[in-house]
Amino acid sequence: MTEEMKTEQTQPTKETTSLDPSDKSEQNTPEEPKETMEDYKEELEASYKTIREGDILTGTVIDLSETLVTLDLKYYTDGIIHAEDLSNDPNFKVMQDIHIGDEITATVIRRDDGEGHIVLSKKEANDLLAWDKLRTYQSNHTVIPVKISGLVNKGVITYVEGIRGFIPASKLDVTFVEDTEPWLNKTVDAVVITVNEEEKKLVLSAKEPALEKQATETNQKVAKVAVGSVMNGVVDSIQSYGAFIQLENGLSGLVHISQISEKRIKHPSAVLKQGQNVKVKVISVENGKIGLSIKALAKTTDPSEEILDYEIPKEHSIGTSLGTLLKGLKL
Repeated sequence: MTEEMKTEQTQPTKETTSLDPSDKSEQNTPEEPKETMEDYKEELEASYKTIREGDILTGTVIDLSETLVTLDLKYYTDGIIHAEDLSNDPNFKVMQDIHIGDEITATVIRRDDGEGHIVLSKKEANDLLAWDKLRTYQSNHTVIPVKISGLVNKGVITYVEGIRGFIPASKLDVTFVEDTEPWLNKTVDAVVITVNEEEKKLVLSAKEPALEKQATETNQKVAKVAVGSVMNGVVDSIQSYGAFIQLENGLSGLVHISQISEKRIKHPSAVLKQGQNVKVKVISVENGKIGLSIKALAKTTDPSEEILDYEIPKEHSIGTSLGTLLKGLKL
């Protein structure tokens, strides 16, 4: 064996990288994100804050029963509200009106109930904050659903943000409500019209939302009326400029004085009477209004029948011949 061969055998061999998947020491594994104090900033700040009686806190409902609601206050301990401290509304029901995940704002009435919980009252916080909310509802013309919980003289009682409110019978629906009893326990949309914190006076109206709803529904129905369609109707009212017709589909339309007759008339009452049955043609549908015409159907009417509907001018004598009366009519 030569010296060169001996030298190669005695030299150390190079290490090779292991390909064994079980060898985890050499694999590149992603590093888990390290937690920092910033991640716990909110919890730390909450643990250092001092809570006093009278403070107003907001928490999330994490548990509830018929008698107790538990809140997560993001504090070292939970808050609790007893059922009697939740609302002034006599119809309030904990399991029906409060749900897990709801946010509740309440006033601290005791820092410790003897078991380490903070005792709160939603009613007390409500007395402080509700009137501000009600004024905001009023200024924004906010439509809010309210349940009618009581009947009184000339109206009904409801509660908004725990505050007792009054809806007059004249403001309960589109028209005046004579009998309010069927409305008990119903839910209606209403707006706040009077807020007086000093006198503890809250007045609402369901009339405006009802009118808006009615107008929307009417416009939707009107949009479906086809121009050129012929309908039966009843003369609802007569004005100097025309007559309003109550149509068979429940909608109302106007026959302008110029569309009542082919003859010139001074007043619609010369031809039409309130309550009279008429047949009309739809000539226009625009901006939620229906334009009607009786004149457009006159060509299909026997002229001898049509003349009976018109008021005979005073200058004609009793002996006026039929030929004279028909003179000038287009046949």
